[in-house]
Amino acid sequence: MKKARHIRYIPSKSLYVSEPNPLWFGNASNEPRNPKWTNPNWLKSRFHFSFAEYSNPGNTNFGVLRVMNDDLVQPKRGFGAHPHSNAEIVTYVVNGKLTHEDSMGTKESLGRGSIQFMTAGRGVTHSEHNLEDEPLRFIQMWLTPSQYGLKPNYGSMCGTQIDSKNKLGHMVSSVTNHAAQTPVKIHCDANIYATELSDSKSSVALKLGKGRQAYLLAVEGAPTVTAASSGESQKFAQHDAAELYPGTGPTGEQFEISGPGHVLVVEMKQEGQGRSTWA
Repeated sequence: MKKARHIRYIPSKSLYVSEPNPLWFGNASNEPRNPKWTNPNWLKSRFHFSFAEYSNPGNTNFGVLRVMNDDLVQPKRGFGAHPHSNAEIVTYVVNGKLTHEDSMGTKESLGRGSIQFMTAGRGVTHSEHNLEDEPLRFIQMWLTPSQYGLKPNYGSMCGTQIDSKNKLGHMVSSVTNHAAQTPVKIHCDANIYATELSDSKSSVALKLGKGRQAYLLAVEGAPTVTAASSGESQKFAQHDAAELYPGTGPTGEQFEISGPGHVLVVEMKQEGQGRSTWA
């Protein structure tokens, strides 16, 4: 088998799936007979990196991206108040409505395509709940900040602020990147994009410069990613992921992402070797 140079595919079956006891997070017992519930347990979380009970020394982070959890929360359930520090936390809402409340006095509910983000810095406590009658799915990412001990901060982006329909919507960039006019700014050298591609004829281009890398998640649908220089191509199903690399060329690599599908991309400085084990 020819070794991948640009696309390192991570099938969803290799992700750790967590379904914790509802009492651990201050929830009532599960309601498996509730017709609104789409999973028997209140939470089904897919961990892309070591987190909570999943500890794998060969899979702790991808560059500055140290957590990516794909969470499905059933109606009237959620995460009670809990602390964070020294992390840039970005939460992307896929379906449903996420309600955030924190120790800074913030309370906000946002729907599909929206982002809630926090600079946890010196320390903050928050809760996240699905107060609605339908399931909630969101992708939560923790990124290593450029410096520790920052003043805690909260912000958000409504899903209508960025057009990602058959376009690559640039949602998040670094506070030091003054050229990028994104709705969300974080204390980290990273960019986050989303695109919703309606069919197989729809595509967007993603450029990875020399010394950069990206982590891609197939949020929904069945997208395909192709590296321009090598023709290396990979088709994805929902929940699949990939590490993307620019290769050894002097100018990096361009990738074509084609539909149908909903894709999330976290782009950053190239660091480390990525996942080394698949357990």
